[in-house]
Amino acid sequence: MSQRQWRTGMCSAALAVVGVIVAPTAATAAPSGPAVPAGPGTVQAWGANGQGQLGDGTTTGRLTPVQAVGIDEITDVAAGESTGYALAHGAVQAWGDNSHNEVGDGTTTDRLTPVQVSDLVDVIAVAAGAHNGYAVRSDGTAWAWGQNSDGAIGDGTTTNRSTPVQVAGLTDVTAVAGGLHTGYAVRSDGTVWAWGLNNAGALGDGTTTERLTPVQVSNLTQVKAVAGGVYRGYALRHDGTVWAWGSNSFGALGDGTTTASLTPVPVSGLTQIIAIAAGSNSGYAVRRDGTVWAWGYNSEGQLGDGTTINRSTPVQIAGLTRITTVAAGAYSGYALRRNGTVWAWGSNAGGALGDGTNTSRPTPAQVTGLSGVSAIAGGGLSGYAVR
Repeated sequence: MSQRQWRTGMCSAALAVVGVIVAPTAATAAPSGPAVPAGPGTVQAWGANGQGQLGDGTTTGRLTPVQAVGIDEITDVAAGESTGYALAHGAVQAWGDNSHNEVGDGTTTDRLTPVQVSDLVDVIAVAAGAHNGYAVRSDGTAWAWGQNSDGAIGDGTTTNRSTPVQVAGLTDVTAVAGGLHTGYAVRSDGTVWAWGLNNAGALGDGTTTERLTPVQVSNLTQVKAVAGGVYRGYALRHDGTVWAWGSNSFGALGDGTTTASLTPVPVSGLTQIIAIAAGSNSGYAVRRDGTVWAWGYNSEGQLGDGTTINRSTPVQIAGLTRITTVAAGAYSGYALRRNGTVWAWGSNAGGALGDGTNTSRPTPAQVTGLSGVSAIAGGGLSGYAVR
């Protein structure tokens, strides 16, 4: 999932990492010895690493951040379940799990260090679903690659794509996001479009019919950002309200019920929101005052309110102030403070919180050793930061 502070109308998409989470390899503390120099725009990563999703050339899990090898001048980062993505100078780098063509390099070979996604130029935004990569080019077209059994690529087929193909029929795209076998896009006119698996109404078009090409999400206008979870979508409107649709397991739509909705409903009580994110079954939002709010599934403390009680309406995450953006893994949350530090809470399986332990936390703790961070993302059991 990729989360940066929303600075203009052209926002990088809020990305959720969803799906069946593989068991992590045992995590260890970051290796001792001389530190790798952190140049401008490097990617730091921590947590599970069984498919090389930390990009450090190993499959060793890390309890504290390590640097992804061989890339710098990165401006944004995103993550799928076990795959990382980074954007620099209009090109996308990818690493980690490639079993469903997630890396986009024309192979199904896992990559322990970053490689360039094939045939993509002039990219201005990158995002990820569970097993897909998504990109927006400067000409307003959307591109996708990876798993396509349910149409998550949006090219009119169910054929996996090992290199990027254009999402059919979309122009003037400003932001993209991915869910579980589902893709989302925001157009410059403020409409939202969706494609792929439509379980429980994840496409928001009033049906549960799978779509191999994009359809418009019903009754949504003036949207500037979108996020995807397991069988649900979230949208942030320019008026600072948040809307949700699809599966409402555990109250993940945030409307005070557990009833699925085939079309968008407002998340209760949220105003003046500047950024959103989605975990597997939890939603997150940053208010203009720098506080963070969460709702939905909370078995691992991923709502950050000091409990493990599910919430069908938003609650404030404890102790977080001056936050500029938020990201989510499967069962963990991440927040970037204005001072460039990163904070994490929820499940710490595989070391996903980056605090040097495997102890899950129902309230935020600081990710060890990170400062000067400009962008964050959450993978299945891994965290990412650009500094």
